[in-house]
Formats: sequence, structure tokens, C-alpha cells
Amino acid sequence: MPSIRAQQRYDHRLRNLVQHTGDLRFAAACGVPTSTARGWIGRQPAEVVGLSELTRTEAELRRDVMMLRRRVGKLAALLRLALALQHASGFTLARTRLPDGLAKARMLRAVEQARTHMPLRGVLRFLGISARRVQAWRRRQQACTLGDRSSCPRTSPQRLTHTEVQAIGDMATARAYRHVPTGRLAILAQRLGTECASPSTWYSLVRRHRWRRPRHRVHPSTPSVGVRASRPDELWHIDTTVIRLLDGTRAYLHAVIDNYSRRILAWRVADRSTAANSVAVLLVASGQATAPEGTPDVLADGGVENVNAQVDALVQAGIVRRLLALTECAHSNSLIEAWWRSLKHQWLFLHPLDSVATVRRLVAFYVDEHNRVIPHAAFRGPTPDEMYFGTEDTAPGLPSRMAAARAARLK
Repeated sequence: MPSIRAQQRYDHRLRNLVQHTGDLRFAAACGVPTSTARGWIGRQPAEVVGLSELTRTEAELRRDVMMLRRRVGKLAALLRLALALQHASGFTLARTRLPDGLAKARMLRAVEQARTHMPLRGVLRFLGISARRVQAWRRRQQACTLGDRSSCPRTSPQRLTHTEVQAIGDMATARAYRHVPTGRLAILAQRLGTECASPSTWYSLVRRHRWRRPRHRVHPSTPSVGVRASRPDELWHIDTTVIRLLDGTRAYLHAVIDNYSRRILAWRVADRSTAANSVAVLLVASGQATAPEGTPDVLADGGVENVNAQVDALVQAGIVRRLLALTECAHSNSLIEAWWRSLKHQWLFLHPLDSVATVRRLVAFYVDEHNRVIPHAAFRGPTPDEMYFGTEDTAPGLPSRMAAARAARLK
């Protein structure tokens, strides 16, 4: 194994003498190599505390040593945590930009403070930056600023001043100009002599400073609950939807839904949209109504399938009373439109719709499932048939079953 030569150490008084006088003969007389003595001249004198200068007792020195050991232990633990965090996160400044000049100045101060306790190479290796990058920061520190966006007026003479930017911000956020677009506001400022800057500069400043134009729109209050009936056959909804087939043709689906129970009372699929289809579903719904003595209100939109001579004849005969949504009443026909969405996206669009007969067969299955099998979320258990015919009391009590299940889990 190669032998490791011990590092030669010299008295600090001899080193201070050479640094003070600059004469290498004193070192040569004591056997110090000329290269070593020449290296002493370029360095600052080191602070050395001798035994003759100590005036404290041995007990005090031992206490200080123990305190310093505890402090060194804490610093070593913090250093190990910092190294572990650095390795786990992959943090490095090698490929990270620091555009802010204040951040670069803080980094330079930290590097200078760390150099008093460890070599510069180790400091830069820990930070992950090169010595050339630090030297470039030091050269730029003597210029106007360390930031990537220089504030020196010589490097960017066309840059707006702080007063001009503040004037643009005041106009952009003023309520008196909230009706003026940003681009036209820039031209208006030029006409008024307030500020002369291009519209692109205004747009850039608005984005950079995140100025919000005072354009809070006042919307009318939206009702959270629509029209609701208190009994079956009090209010119906009728509508027509179009279903596109695979060959490009269309099928028209007409349906009537009860508002109270959400039950589909009647439906019809046809290859053409005619007034006879709406009349047919209304007659079927009125024929199986549970309260034949009452006249149900039919909520419909203003389409030609709902407003025609044949439907007018039903209204005049007293079979139904028609209400046009958002015209004769302030409610929409969204209840049946929501059922269209469920029918299409949860059932029809999952099958190849190649003919009107296929659509009719699929709709018949889904209507039966919707009315008789699937419980409606608005009722928390009962199905539309049970709500329409008044048999929801015979439905299984879901709250009692939930309580029994919780009790069984606890047991």
C-alpha cells in the first residue's frame, strides 16, 4: 500500500512574520519551502488562540466544549436532513434559472458566508452550480441589477416608467371605463393625453399585473326547484326528441311524463313528426288517468307539434289545459328533457340504432324499467309506478334496511 505522507505544519508566528514583512528569507532559514512561503503572502492572517491568552478555568472550558459539541451535533443532523431532502427531491440549480436579481444576491451572500467554513468547490457542488456561473453573477452585481429583466434605462430606453404603468392600471380598473374594451381604452388614453402606449402593451400589462376589469355581470336569480305538482295527473310534461339512425334518417319520439310521480304516461315512436303523434300520446295519457274528473295541465314548449289545430281541439274539448313554457308560465320543460338525456345516454346510444322498429323496441324496454323497476332518486326508494298509483307504502323500507345493516356491521 502506498504510504500517506503527513501534512507538514509550521508555527503561526513564523507565518504571520512572513505575511507582515513579505520577506521569504525568514522562512527559508527555518527550512520552509519557498513555494509554501510564497503562498502565505497572498492570504489573510489566521486567528490563533494560544494557551497563554486563556484566562478561563478548566471547568468553564469543559462546559464550552460540551456546548459546542451539542451545537455541532445539531448542525450535523440538520445537514444530513438537508442532504437527504436534496437527494430525494432531486433539487439542483444546474438547470434552474433564477430570473430574480434579489434571489441571486442572496445566493451570492450565502456562498461568501459558507466559504469561511468550507472550500468554494464543496459549496458549489452542494448547490449544483458552476464557478463560472457564480463569477458571472459577481460581474453583473457591479452593473445595474442581477435580474434578467434589467431596470437600467440605458439598456431599455423605451420601457414605461412606474408612474406610467400606474396610470394605465388606474384606467384599466376604473369603473368609469368598464364599458370600454382594453384595446380601445389604450387609444382613448392617447386621445385624452393620459398615457401613450400601444394596445399590445396594455394587454401585456393587464396579464402581467392580473388587473381585473370591473365587469361583474348581474344575473337574474335562478330557481333551485322547478314547478312541482301535489298529486298525480295534476301537471304533465310533453315534448318531442329526434333520434338519428345509422343510415342518417331520423326517428321522432313523443312522450308524456307526470310531474308528481315522474311516470311515463304515454309514448310513441314515428318516422315523421306530425301533430297526430302529440294528439295520440295525450289521448292515451288522459285515458289511463287515475283522476278522470280533473283536467290536467300540460306544460309544453312552443313547437309546431304542440301548437296546432288538432291540439287546440283537445284543449277546447276540455281534455287538457295547455301551458306554454316560459310564455304562459315562468318554468321550463326541463323535467322531460332530463328524461330524454337518461334515455339516450344510458340506453339508446349503447345499441346500434338501425331502424325505427329497433328504437321502438328499445324505448318500450326502458320505459317499463323506468316506471316499474328503477327507483327514482327524488323519492329515495319508490318507483314512479308506486308513486303514481299510491302504492309507495308497500315498497320496502330502505331507511329501516340501512339502519339494520349498520347495526349488523357494529355487531
